[in-house]
Amino acid sequence: MIELEGLTKRYGEKVAVNNLTCTVRPGIVTGFLGPNGAGKSTTMRMMLGLDRPTAGDVRIDGKHYDQLTDPLKYIGALLDAKAMHGGRSAFNHLLCLAQSNGIPKQRVHEVLDTVGLTAVAKKKAKGFSLGMGQRLGIAGALLGDPRILMFDEPVNGLDPEGIHWIRNLMKSLAAQGRTVFVSSHLMSEMALTADHLVVIGQGRLLADTSMADFIAQNSRSYVRIRTPQRERLLDVLHSAGITVVETGNGVLEVDGDKSAQIGELAAQYQIVLHELSPQQASLEEAFMQLTAESVEYHAHSDTPSAPQPQWGDGWKGN
Repeated sequence: MIELEGLTKRYGEKVAVNNLTCTVRPGIVTGFLGPNGAGKSTTMRMMLGLDRPTAGDVRIDGKHYDQLTDPLKYIGALLDAKAMHGGRSAFNHLLCLAQSNGIPKQRVHEVLDTVGLTAVAKKKAKGFSLGMGQRLGIAGALLGDPRILMFDEPVNGLDPEGIHWIRNLMKSLAAQGRTVFVSSHLMSEMALTADHLVVIGQGRLLADTSMADFIAQNSRSYVRIRTPQRERLLDVLHSAGITVVETGNGVLEVDGDKSAQIGELAAQYQIVLHELSPQQASLEEAFMQLTAESVEYHAHSDTPSAPQPQWGDGWKGN
């Protein structure tokens, strides 16, 4: 379990993390979301003792990170897949980590097999692709068989098979009762992986809730209806006190989750339905809605015009 209590980090006048309090619990995959510049990386670095908080506290299973003996046995982390000596082989990179944390050599073979790198174990890391480096970083996180695992952008550089593998790995680790904390900008992947979400913006906590509740609280749910008996259905729904919006092309929409009630009314009055489908926003839409005012870096759709060449700047005509 990871506990954050009033965690704050300032860099001069800049507040990167602002009084952040939450608990990352075992047995579930907790997703860590926020726009660029929200303070996610700083928060994760403070969890691992790489940055010292300006105020507040963070504990790993009740202890500060620097109080952990053989820390890889408590918490395994992937923050930067490139944080390795490129001149070492994959095996020797992991062996150095193992020896510094009292981990048996046999465990190196096991994690290499787990991440699918046994065939390239003797190759130098500097020759690895981005995806292979990512797998090696994940192997390092798993090396101490820790109860807590932390991943920052774990699918970065992985092919579809690799993405499917890491998704199932994280779910499997959580099912074993471990604490799994993962940060990613890939909303579609997070929606398939995380059970719980911690969302921050401009260093402040915006949400700490289940995936289902997060989407329900930050998006619109409605029922989409199509019928050849539009006027009759409108009369029936109006009589039942149900507000209907006509959106064009024969499509009707009703806010909320009233699909069962609408279906029963249609059956009762023998109204033919061509479509009756509950609609729910995606995680991405809910995230954009919640964090709209917390985005620090805004891109603009207007494409700037290219500067025109001027005589005297060494420009030559075709």
